[in-house]
Amino acid sequence: MADQRKQQVRARENPDPEEMNRPVPWIVIALVLGVFIWAVAYIFINQRDDDPTLGDLRTISTLEEKVKSVSSANGAELYAANCAACHQASGAGVPGAFPPLAGSEWVAGQDRVLASILLHGITGSLTVKGTTYHGAMPSFKARFDDNQIAAILTFVRGNFGNAAAKVSPDVVKAEREASKDRSTPWNGDDDLTKFK
Repeated sequence: MADQRKQQVRARENPDPEEMNRPVPWIVIALVLGVFIWAVAYIFINQRDDDPTLGDLRTISTLEEKVKSVSSANGAELYAANCAACHQASGAGVPGAFPPLAGSEWVAGQDRVLASILLHGITGSLTVKGTTYHGAMPSFKARFDDNQIAAILTFVRGNFGNAAAKVSPDVVKAEREASKDRSTPWNGDDDLTKFK
């Protein structure tokens, strides 16, 4: 009786699943394989030799065209994109780290000196409004043309409480030509005080 009962219990249970003659359908295998091949091909076809820091699909030539089209550059936009991180949107700088542009004697001084600072950058100590700052400012001579540098300088000299005259691209061009052999940044007060 016990054996008969065990057989009845086994008959009621579903058998363990087996693949047998019903494997994964070929269409599914073909679809997965096709997607994989497409993905690998997509990577190789769309691989670019752009600077990876660009982070999108723009090419360097596209970016250069955009920069050239801003030759009548908006100084406020260029300042916001390239200078505000250190000198702040208000031009107040960061105490102890980055000097202020608001009320700075360097901003109000000779336009050619300010152009040279932007062209070559600064390292070492620089005194602004009686406070000495130790830091570094990068060179922008390779990044911007004369019109763009003039636009930034004109913006800085006419804002943040400053009321200095506009800077002509000709001044920037002349300063670029006069210091074309310089490959290092200005050494703060040591180099720049002789231009004051």
